Amino acid sequence: MVTKQHLLRQLPAISVILEQEAIKKLTGSFSHQVISDTAGEVVQGIREAILEEGEFTHPIDLDSIVSLMVNRLQEKAKPKLKKVINATGIILHTNLGRAVLAQSAVKAIEDIAANYSNLELDLTTGERGTRYSHVEELVCSLTGAEAALVVNNNAGAVLLVLSTLAKDKEVIVSRGQLVEIGGSFRIPDVMTQSGAALVEVGTTNKTHLRDYEQAMTDQTSLLLKVHTSNYKIIGFTAEVPISDLVKLGREKNIPVYEDLGSGVLVDFVKYGVIHEPTVRESIGAGADVVTCSGDKLFGGPQAGIIVGRADLISKMKKNPLTRALRIDKLTLAAMEATLRLYIDEDRAIREIPTLRMITMDGELISASAKRLAADINKQCGSGIKATVEDGYSQVGGGALPEENIPTCLVAISTSDISVNALEESLRQMDPPVLARIQKERLLIDPRTLLAGDSEIIINHLKKIFEI
Repeated sequence: MVTKQHLLRQLPAISVILEQEAIKKLTGSFSHQVISDTAGEVVQGIREAILEEGEFTHPIDLDSIVSLMVNRLQEKAKPKLKKVINATGIILHTNLGRAVLAQSAVKAIEDIAANYSNLELDLTTGERGTRYSHVEELVCSLTGAEAALVVNNNAGAVLLVLSTLAKDKEVIVSRGQLVEIGGSFRIPDVMTQSGAALVEVGTTNKTHLRDYEQAMTDQTSLLLKVHTSNYKIIGFTAEVPISDLVKLGREKNIPVYEDLGSGVLVDFVKYGVIHEPTVRESIGAGADVVTCSGDKLFGGPQAGIIVGRADLISKMKKNPLTRALRIDKLTLAAMEATLRLYIDEDRAIREIPTLRMITMDGELISASAKRLAADINKQCGSGIKATVEDGYSQVGGGALPEENIPTCLVAISTSDISVNALEESLRQMDPPVLARIQKERLLIDPRTLLAGDSEIIINHLKKIFEI
């Protein structure tokens, strides 16, 4: 029986591994330090495996170790963040990066990334400017607000608002609006971090105006309304409209702040989708401050958009947190380009992928599904069958939780491999394809496919079934 000590003595020295010809050929692609560190990682991994309980069966000859090293280095060279094909029908898939940017936003990022820019330079005066000036006028024009500020995300926007206007004071909010957002972050936690004191009123399902009024003290600095964009309470419910909350705030000289979560600049009702409050509606109702996300229903880059009264926004701009939460030039470029599309709503619906997918014509989706199913049946062999059936897409990203959007699905079935194995195979391809599984079938929703995605899916299927 071969002992562990004998196996350990067979492990080659790092210097010997580095002298192998296959390793020397990699010096043009990797630094000596990276190659040396990888050799150490591989040898240490084998050493730990030998020392573990049980019989060690892996080869430890020099050629095998060199092969492991080459594979490890090649994996290190591959990007971890990569393009994926979203065939799930979930438009704002948080795990897949939420909103896909409009082509004009992508072009703007390329132009700014590859060149110097007037990020903080006033070209008229030649003096130092502010990065926020590039988008503030646009945001105000589209929302009806007096002033605006854009930070890195909506959680940052909420933190900045509360830290500026309510630090060491009280903020009144309905108990039914204490939402948890992505990554297990909760409104009460953000509030605690800001230094504001949370005052809960009402119950989970019902809150009345008198609840806010009775909770007011001389320490009350804000009345907060959180739009529950990622869930709904139905049945025996009541909440205070923003207009009533504003009226109470005016009487008591207390600002009213509404966090919309998903930012909406168009009225989706016109396109047959359930109503979602727009930023302009909140400002029009008298809210002193409104915040929302840039990468949800807005359809732009990750950002937190703050709009409202000029005096309050001015205080936020002076808060030291603003520098920590500020957006970079690439986000700013994408934000400005996306905002400019909204100047013409018809153009925004056509060119912003999120809006286009949400409002997509049913006949167009049906035609795409039928075409994809026919191509799969024609090109991918007899071991696979694709059919078209009715189904639902979802907006996702914590937006419009009640809205199931009718769609047409391509349902793929096969007796050659299990549906789970098919899903995993597609997920491991380059680029990976993410789809849904239901009733032993793989479902592809054309709503979230982009140009060229259908051809890639077909080619992947042909490889899997060796056509």
